[in-house]
Amino acid sequence: MFAYATLFWGIVGMLVGVLVAFQFIFPELNFNFAYTTFGRVRPVHTNAIIFAFVGNGIFTGYYYSLQRLLKTGMASKWMSYVHFWGWQFIIVLAAVTLLAGFTSGKEYAELEWPIDILIALIWVIFGWNMMWTILKRRTKHIYVAIWFYIATFVTVAVLHIVNSIEIPWSLLKSYPVYAGVQDALVQWWYGHNAVAFFLTTPYLGLMYYFLPKAANRPIYSYKLSILHFWALIFLYIWAGPHHLLYQSIPNWAQSLGTVFSIMLIAPSWGGMINGLLTLRGAWDRVREDPVLKFFVVAVTAYGMSTFEGPMLSLKSINAISHFTNWTVAHVHIGAMGWNGFLTFGMVYWLFPKMFKTKLYSIKLANLHFWIGTLAILFYSIPMYWAGWTEASMLKQFTEAGTLMYPNFLQVVDQIMPMYYMRAFGGTLYFLGAFLLVYNIYKTVKGGSFVAYEEAEAPALEKEGKRKSGEGYHRFLERKPITFMILAIVAILIGGIVEIVPTYLIKSNIPTISSVKPYTPLELHGRDIYVAEGCYNCHSQMIRPFRSETERYGEYSKAGEYVYDHPFQWGSKRTGPDLWRIGVKTGKNYKPDAWHYNHFMDPQKMNATSIMPAYPWLARYEIRLDQTAAKIRVMQTLGVPYPEGYDLIANDDLKAQAAKIAEGLRAQGIEISDNKQMIAIIAYLQRIGTDIVNGEPAAK
Repeated sequence: MFAYATLFWGIVGMLVGVLVAFQFIFPELNFNFAYTTFGRVRPVHTNAIIFAFVGNGIFTGYYYSLQRLLKTGMASKWMSYVHFWGWQFIIVLAAVTLLAGFTSGKEYAELEWPIDILIALIWVIFGWNMMWTILKRRTKHIYVAIWFYIATFVTVAVLHIVNSIEIPWSLLKSYPVYAGVQDALVQWWYGHNAVAFFLTTPYLGLMYYFLPKAANRPIYSYKLSILHFWALIFLYIWAGPHHLLYQSIPNWAQSLGTVFSIMLIAPSWGGMINGLLTLRGAWDRVREDPVLKFFVVAVTAYGMSTFEGPMLSLKSINAISHFTNWTVAHVHIGAMGWNGFLTFGMVYWLFPKMFKTKLYSIKLANLHFWIGTLAILFYSIPMYWAGWTEASMLKQFTEAGTLMYPNFLQVVDQIMPMYYMRAFGGTLYFLGAFLLVYNIYKTVKGGSFVAYEEAEAPALEKEGKRKSGEGYHRFLERKPITFMILAIVAILIGGIVEIVPTYLIKSNIPTISSVKPYTPLELHGRDIYVAEGCYNCHSQMIRPFRSETERYGEYSKAGEYVYDHPFQWGSKRTGPDLWRIGVKTGKNYKPDAWHYNHFMDPQKMNATSIMPAYPWLARYEIRLDQTAAKIRVMQTLGVPYPEGYDLIANDDLKAQAAKIAEGLRAQGIEISDNKQMIAIIAYLQRIGTDIVNGEPAAK
């Protein structure tokens, strides 16, 4: 069931990815419809690939390998079924709510509070069933793949729960308890380690099982697997701050993120070497066997990604790569090469085993391999090129000391050919996946499914203390609960050291007296900004580079974000940074009428713009019935609105809205005071205005 779900959601997730890629080229593919804009569709693509395609792939491999490695069936059949149907239900809920604009605004953790609770429940059911099965095993020791399965279970649970602490203000909406710098640190502690412990450690476990099985050779080195495992899970958890270099987090946190990221090269490459050297003596088979071909490229892509990641954490390189398409290329080498190809190889190997038959077509599988490999190249190389182009153009100055390319759209125009190539590469990858589905369909039709296999190993006899001559780790492999506790300790240390001091040491986030809470209208506008996914294209973080301060204004200060629930610093600039766009004396200030026309028809304002239109903002009304609840939750989170302000907040909202609408009408734009367009304009005109030219703004 999980294998079928992997194939289904893989096709869906890749199809959405192809749509997203073509929306960059043809903005009309946003369809002028609220539910199909890039800002809403992009998180559907990322969540579908990560949690639907890769997630179901993980569970496919878990349920197949775990029972065979432990010589026993799953402890609870009903838990397994609840896990399957619960996970598919979560995926459907995710797609529906994200397209409807219900998002937390935090990348890879966009799902709202009711779904977060459901995820935690289903994850615990999965983990309980797994640990129960491990305890009733018929083998003395737990194999290296299971080490990674255990670490994945406990770490993902910790990451998800800590990052998802939020206070609801409606049935489907909430505000995170963290704000600004703290929210950024927690989010990228989660975001980086979601990559580590959902896209990496479980797949390393699958590699340690399926690669030796497919090659019919033992894993190269037991000792190397021990070093690989413990070093990886301890070091990985520290690396999150490298996503926030040169940004408004403490320098010590940035340095820790960089140092531990560099150290990650050793265990990561240890795993890659262990995988590739397992194929010693089997290289002749690689030429013929598509399964081994997929595995070799997958492990190589893992090695490439885990070398490039630490390199991107060096400040000198991060200054070039961050906020550009270089990061997109890096991510997709991992997603398409490591996760995608390992999944494809596992599926090609697994289905003939499950259906007691041969793969329908080796030739089709080989064709899929070459199409997929070319697709990765067609996708990633143009994105690397685009990233270098963006960084080069945005940082160039004329001899007179002015920006050579002051208009961000000049850069977008230059990299459009790379977007065409990316769309072609993504489409090619998608077509390759179709070949896989067809091949598996024909394989299934030609076989007979084996639903159950008897466990033949005798029951395990309990053993106590470490025996003479038994290594400490070998002994630990007989104690799965102790093993799990040690794994929890290893992953908690880094998170505690990096996150807790931002709460306890006030000097980490200096306060700025002029920074005030958002007005009720601006708060509504911010929520609309988040709902529309504007953070997917625009950052709100000006780094202390001359090229950025000349283009956008005064660099960002940590104290400016203390009321931002959630933070909106962004991770990719498809459009310009917006943090100082409201500063009237700033380089990028735009009047209210410009914002209105830009939302209604971006291409009318600039023919080469690739931004979607948002005409519904002029039709949809502000939900005044939600204002009081929003204010009360913000007060609970420490935002200093006056006591009882929730009862009169709408009066202030209406007064501010009327002023903006009156100004628009004076410009010949007819709009009612209660439209969402008014709210989002109010928000854009507010952000970044608490500080002007490095000094507190006069209010």
